[in-house]
Formats: sequence, C-alpha cells, structure tokens
Amino acid sequence: MSTLIRVLFNRAKMTAVDFLARANAVHAGLNLNPAYPDPPIPMLVFRTAIDDYTAAISAALDGGAKAIAHRDALAETLRRMVRQLAHYVEANCKDDMTTFLSSGFEAVSNARTKTHAASEFIRKIVAGAASGEVQVVLVADPEAVSYEVRWAPLTSGGTPGTWTNLPVAQTRPPTSVSGLTPGTTYVFQARALTRSGLTDWSDSLTRTCI
Repeated sequence: MSTLIRVLFNRAKMTAVDFLARANAVHAGLNLNPAYPDPPIPMLVFRTAIDDYTAAISAALDGGAKAIAHRDALAETLRRMVRQLAHYVEANCKDDMTTFLSSGFEAVSNARTKTHAASEFIRKIVAGAASGEVQVVLVADPEAVSYEVRWAPLTSGGTPGTWTNLPVAQTRPPTSVSGLTPGTTYVFQARALTRSGLTDWSDSLTRTCI
C-alpha cells in the first residue's frame, strides 16, 4: 500500500532563501536520525551541496552571467538531492506524522492525515531581514478582534518544546518573530480572539530558522 503522507513542494513559489531554509531543515532533520538510518544521499554530501549553493548565491549577486549560471546549476543539483530524500522519507516514515516531521520536510494536506502545511490562520512563514528572525503572515478572520501566535522548538523526538506566545493586533504587516536559534526547526501555531472567545489553535506549520 502506498504511503499516505506526501512531501509538500512549493518550488514555483519558493525563493532561494526559502529553498535554502528547507534544505537546511531536511539536513538537520535527517542527520543522525534513527528513523532514517540509510538516506540515499550521504549527509556530508548533502551538507556540501547546501554550502556550495549558499556561496554561489552570494557570488551571483553582482549579476555576472557565469556566476548566475553556476548558481542555477548548483540549485538544480540540490533540488534533485532534496527530491531523492523526499521520496526516501515518504517511503520510510511508516505513515506516522511525528516521524515524518522529524525529517525536516512539510506534508501536503491529506483528507486522512492532519496537515502541517499552511493552516487556517497562518498563510506562510518567510525568513526575516536578520538571522534568527522570521515573518509570520496571518490569514485574516472577519470575526477576529485580535490574534495570537505561538512557537516552540521541535525536539529530536518530533514534539514541540516550550511554547512562546505573542499577541498580535492585526494581520498586516506580517508578525515579526526574532531571537530564534539559526538551524533550529520551530513549530508555529496561531489563533484568533473573536467576540465569542478564543478559537482553537491552528494546525502546526514548521520552519527552520536561518
């Protein structure tokens, strides 16, 4: 029987920074992870590919054609590695969401599994201007008086650590969350305060801080 949990790919909407964050999250999740003992790409090779692509992005900032071509070639190599690792995770997560999330990947929405992609109150999470910072883009609720965002580091066992809560007055501009640890994967949730009271927390959205 085919696995029910599938990796979420948003390559068409993913910036270079987002793609690097996802690759770093996968490296952090799979490296020495007992649930995934034999990945098709050795983690040292994967780490080198991430670092090479990171350097190529910086080198291509001057707009040189050769540097841009080199950056794009390394990006395609890294994408192929990520795709191979995604198939490996799908085949070896045993249809367990906690095991799946420990890999650093995000899951597509599935009628038979709880989604851990963008949720009813979080549209997306993007990297902030500084290291250790992300911007949480909330979904507006017409009945909401205000909102609340919370986040926690994802432990090695795939469960959230200690939550930090932040009240949010409105959905715009995006909510800035700073003071995060680069390389650490966090779980984010949000909820709304309506005239009837607080809603339930949204489904989780994971993000690795850079």
